[in-house]
Amino acid sequence: MTRAVLSIGSNEGDRLAHLRSALDAFSPYLLGTSAVFQTPPWGPVPQPEFLNAVLIVADDGADAVDWLARGQACEQAAGRLREVRWGARTLDVDVITVSHSGRDIVSDDPLLTLPHPRAAERAFVLVPWWSVDPEAELPGHGSVLELMQALPPAEVEAVRMMAGMELRA
Repeated sequence: MTRAVLSIGSNEGDRLAHLRSALDAFSPYLLGTSAVFQTPPWGPVPQPEFLNAVLIVADDGADAVDWLARGQACEQAAGRLREVRWGARTLDVDVITVSHSGRDIVSDDPLLTLPHPRAAERAFVLVPWWSVDPEAELPGHGSVLELMQALPPAEVEAVRMMAGMELRA
């Protein structure tokens, strides 16, 4: 069985509907879902704030590349265009970690680097992930809680849980 942690985000169009479309697509595999968080954009491109969440999924018949393909299919269905790196997007699905039979998959393949190479630096990944799995570990980096605590407090505080905004309609 493979288990994956997916980070989903949207800052274009109906952001919540885009996140819900990813949740719907992954619902057959869903083990856990974080709350929805509003977060500042990450990177050098000025753009609107994101809605972000984390999904924990598992499937006996999937490998790491399958999770990537499923995420990209969700992005495509949401009309995502890849014109500007770190630019605004209707939907972004990042594969953060994958484990197979309890063993973490580590890969430096440019198609899918695992664990996600910048996850340890991103409060918008760590905060939602920790909220759904407080015991989570980022392979090769340590506990998600410790990684969050190592970030500048202002970055963590900027990740705001959206009360009353649920992924499930």
